[in-house]
Amino acid sequence: MPTTPGTGLGAMIRTWRDRLPPSAAGLPVARGRRAAGLRREELADLAGVSVDYIVRLEQGRATTPSASVVASLARALRLSTTERDHLYRLAQLAPPVDGAISDHLPPGIRRVLVRLGDVAVAVFAADWQLVWWNHGWAALLGDPAASPPRLRNFARDRFPVDAGPAHLALWPVTEADRDATDAAVVSDLRRATGRFPQDSRLATLIRELNAGNKRFAELWAAGGVAAHREDHKTIDHPSVGPVTVDCDVLTDGDSELKIVIMTAVPGSEDETKLRLVDQVEEGSAAAWPSALNRA
Repeated sequence: MPTTPGTGLGAMIRTWRDRLPPSAAGLPVARGRRAAGLRREELADLAGVSVDYIVRLEQGRATTPSASVVASLARALRLSTTERDHLYRLAQLAPPVDGAISDHLPPGIRRVLVRLGDVAVAVFAADWQLVWWNHGWAALLGDPAASPPRLRNFARDRFPVDAGPAHLALWPVTEADRDATDAAVVSDLRRATGRFPQDSRLATLIRELNAGNKRFAELWAAGGVAAHREDHKTIDHPSVGPVTVDCDVLTDGDSELKIVIMTAVPGSEDETKLRLVDQVEEGSAAAWPSALNRA
């Protein structure tokens, strides 16, 4: 298939070779050297392949290097993780998988979330483990802080293995299409197993849900693979009544953190309820109905 000029496998190897100074690769710099980057001979030596093979790769006469060659080239070229993965894909190979799911919330993402103000937001790891939430989220669904950290998992709440209470939403929550939401969550978990096949927490979660929840087992057996991106929910809040929201799921990229944002249609009664839920503190619930009527 045709590619955008300068973006193919050979072009990228040349680009990365040209940008890497010999000193960064641990090579001595000779006087009078005209090449700012690595020579083909130097890259070949660092990667443990022949110069002829580097030439054929850059000229597009070799397009499917082995995984071991790609790994050697990535190390020799000092590629970042993202660049390494891009090199694998250009070589028509699957990038190496990461070992464990991360619960780390980068400072930049945290600052963006804080700037969203009172919008109900929570962050989940790739296995739907809750790792962060704001005041708006706790006001709308109830504060999950009282639940044991291990049980703050959307999939565990969605597919319970016992008759215990929910740990993420203290009030009843319904979806526009419950079956579709169930399938989306299970398909998203299966997708996570491809991204993090060695993660023990994910493996334990799936094993327990498969053994303890018939609905999960049925959906898992169907083999669906997809990402859960959006939903429509109604929260039966004890003080303002039903609140219907759009639930959008964004991801941060490499770590597959899921940023879940709940909003209501602008100008609707649901948006007014959302504002009241967030503004009114515990103990002032009696004032909510009158405030809602004034809006």
